[in-house]
Amino acid sequence: MGIRATSSKPLFCYSKLLCISVIYLFTSLFLVVYTSFISPTNCLFRYSPNDPIQKPLFIYNSSYGEHKHALPTFRSSCDSPVYFSDYWNALKEMNEFSENSTSLGSRNLRYIQGNADSFGGNFSIRKRFSYFDHHDGIQVPCGFFKRFPISKFDRISMENCKGIVVISAIFNDHDKIRQPKGLGKDTPYSVCFYMFFDDVTLKGLQYHNLISTISSEENLVGVWRIVKVEKEHLYENSAMNGVIPKYLVHRLFPNSKYSIWIDAKIQLVVDPFLLIHSLVVMEDVDMAISRHPFYVHTIEEAMATARWKKWWDVDGLMKQMETYCDNGLQPWSPEKPYPSDVPDSAIILRKHSVATNLFSCLLFNELEGFNPRDQLAFAYVRDLMDPKLKLNMFDVEVFEQVAAEYRHSLKNDGVSNLKVMPKKTKRASSRFLVNGTSSKCDGYLLKMWGESQD
Repeated sequence: MGIRATSSKPLFCYSKLLCISVIYLFTSLFLVVYTSFISPTNCLFRYSPNDPIQKPLFIYNSSYGEHKHALPTFRSSCDSPVYFSDYWNALKEMNEFSENSTSLGSRNLRYIQGNADSFGGNFSIRKRFSYFDHHDGIQVPCGFFKRFPISKFDRISMENCKGIVVISAIFNDHDKIRQPKGLGKDTPYSVCFYMFFDDVTLKGLQYHNLISTISSEENLVGVWRIVKVEKEHLYENSAMNGVIPKYLVHRLFPNSKYSIWIDAKIQLVVDPFLLIHSLVVMEDVDMAISRHPFYVHTIEEAMATARWKKWWDVDGLMKQMETYCDNGLQPWSPEKPYPSDVPDSAIILRKHSVATNLFSCLLFNELEGFNPRDQLAFAYVRDLMDPKLKLNMFDVEVFEQVAAEYRHSLKNDGVSNLKVMPKKTKRASSRFLVNGTSSKCDGYLLKMWGESQD
């Protein structure tokens, strides 16, 4: 008599714990295989001796802290639009270049010396424009017609920075210090991090016990070295004071080879060596900067500046655009070797070359001559200067991959410092001036909108 066949479960399934362990094992193996051979990025299980630092660099007091909420982004941390080299290879290449490089762009430019009522010399429009065509031996106005009011100790320290320098500035206690993330193990010791403060911001740090109230030659907050600037000896406008370290970094750090400017509302999340190596060195350019997410034409940005009250002197904005149109500024077109005329200058990566340093000097002069809104003078200087600037204007997606953007700190004065961006850019009028009279920018606007000039 035969035995009736019966189906039975595998032996391991009779043990719930064993069953779960087997499932976990196969899931883990699948993820390891996927991240090693299939996934284009190493965004999972990145714990190895070669990976960037994961732990916070500095713990703030609870009364201070960073701003709680970053602006939203739709980027994926596992989907990078830019290729980053291995950290140790990039570190080696950058250090070798810094050690072997003997020619500095700042040494190939000669600067006008002298004393003036303003830090930048307050040159006339025609005089500023005369320096755009640069030849060897010509002296260029580049600020420092008044002493930059920092201590001798800070000045010597800045001159000793010989590789990459990362700089930022906070005036009027308008932002909070944000520590960079994703730094490689050697970066805090190989890269100079400098944050320029005024007395108001410094008192805020002292109030929160982040730095000592006792006078000392050096103050550190995390990786940032704090440099106090006596702003009353510079400009009344705090934004203009921030322009000095932003664009004259090659003069403040005359021996550095590369620099990264970051607005105080920005937090770096990628190592500076990787940023410079991928966006400047590998692209063989002088400068890398993000294009603006909304505008491509300079006058679009000028109109938005007036519309959203980013600058109070609207007549001054009109005069500035009239001046640039009169001196040869053209609207953006595919014939230009750049993808846009309007940058997002919250992050600027520079090789301190002759072209980059000349561009920085010329742009700074325009900002003193008109206003500190650097996006308005950017294309005018870039397009009309000679020698030409090799520029990498990278996509907004790259910006979102390498940085986290926060809102400015709000003051308790009942006035919001936030500016709401338009959902859709409004079309410009065919007449730039509100009174309808003829404008030197009429031709610019007609080309901008593809209209006939007949």
